[in-house]
Amino acid sequence: MPSLPNTTSPIPQTSDPQGFAVSASTGWNSRTWLLLVTLCGALFLDALDISMVGVALPSIGRDLAMDTAILQWIVSAYVLGYGGFLLLGGRVSDLLGRRRVFLAAVGVFGVASVISALSTLDALIIALRFVKGVSAGFTVPAGLSIITTTFAEGPARNKAFSIYSACGASGFSLGLVFGGFLTELSWRATLLFPGPVALLLLVIGMRVVPRVAREKFSFAQFDLLGALSSTVSLLILVYAVVQAPEVGWASAQTLALFAISTLLAVSFVVIELRHPHPLLRLGILRSVRLVHANVAGFVMFGGYAAFQFLATLYVQGSLGWSPISMAVAFLPVGLIVVISAIKIERVLDRFNTTVLVGVGLLAFGAAYLLFLRTSPGMSYWNFMFPTMVLLGIGFAVLFPAVNSQATAGVSDDEQGLASGLLNTFIQVGGAVMMAVVTAIMSSSGGARAGELLPGMGTAVIAVAALTAVGLLITAVVLVVLRGDTAAGGGPSAGRLDLEERELELTR
Repeated sequence: MPSLPNTTSPIPQTSDPQGFAVSASTGWNSRTWLLLVTLCGALFLDALDISMVGVALPSIGRDLAMDTAILQWIVSAYVLGYGGFLLLGGRVSDLLGRRRVFLAAVGVFGVASVISALSTLDALIIALRFVKGVSAGFTVPAGLSIITTTFAEGPARNKAFSIYSACGASGFSLGLVFGGFLTELSWRATLLFPGPVALLLLVIGMRVVPRVAREKFSFAQFDLLGALSSTVSLLILVYAVVQAPEVGWASAQTLALFAISTLLAVSFVVIELRHPHPLLRLGILRSVRLVHANVAGFVMFGGYAAFQFLATLYVQGSLGWSPISMAVAFLPVGLIVVISAIKIERVLDRFNTTVLVGVGLLAFGAAYLLFLRTSPGMSYWNFMFPTMVLLGIGFAVLFPAVNSQATAGVSDDEQGLASGLLNTFIQVGGAVMMAVVTAIMSSSGGARAGELLPGMGTAVIAVAALTAVGLLITAVVLVVLRGDTAAGGGPSAGRLDLEERELELTR
């Protein structure tokens, strides 16, 4: 059974002054499709930029004489801004208006991309990468909440979600493909490419993103201390995790940063409990589905980001593959995600999203375990292709499932908050597992051409173990939810009763 609310009753339409009327009973006109293309395009660029630039790092390092310690910040600065500002971005979009925040963030993202591609200063490139990450931290929750407040819950929203999620998953999975081809032209092309596309999306978005009336608010309603404590806590946490492999996980710096981040997180909770208009209404965390979606997002992207890093080092560094060869090797992942977008909405309508999360995590786990068979003499079709197929299936199922589950049943005025929470977990998961894998690899010695990377097997096992934990949590959640359903008097009635009780709890 689907985890979204029942759609057998009449579905209300969502209208706006520009003529939108998007429900299951109305066709999608050209303006509707342009809106969805704009939102999906922004998400695609945000996700693409995380993995695409990684392929160009060796070339950037050679041309700008950047050592490894500085070079890694081209990726880390983006993740730092992205993960650190998602929660704040979701709340700001709810208060200031999703259209305004979305368009402003897309514009800043585009301009920063163009300037970074033209720069010859490593410090400026890193600073602009951070700015782009912050922009993505505002774009993603604003874009997702525009979808959930424009498309009526049910088949219409599921269709929009499936397309939107497929674009996000495609960005993550096709990052290496785009990066490989663009790096063959120039490493600057990987920095430049998102710029003109983002600015084009800005122009289209100014015409098609709906203007929706919003309630007036005063800055007294804005939880400034909560915003500062949560954002700084996340920034320090991500920074500590990124730096830990270099300075040591047990070093005084790492332990101090973790302690400061924890103290700020505790302060944030205290502030939220007392503030009349909290940045994060803690009651929303009573939703089992929302919390589970966040955990699944952490596991999904944490595992994939770490595996992508390992695979890139192995095939480029040890096996000597060119960037284009590596791009083609990862192509099946993106192709499966894109093709699946045609049917995934029907899957979301038919199956419980908790079950779909389990299926997706199972595919990811099997992909990682298969990669453990790798030896230097194996052909691509034997050691890598099966893993790519399973990763594609995992992304195609899991990414739309967690997005749908995280926002289903959440009130319109908290859609930005819910999507911000989900994407925060996703980005922090990537940062944490990248740091864990880097630490494992760094402690295992140097790599030799034509051989397995030292520590690679241990690192892959760590990624698979994280996925196994995610599967175990999913199984527990499924048992709990099914138990509540059985107690409610039948699958359909129990599902509806459970959703009503959960919605009341989150309020």
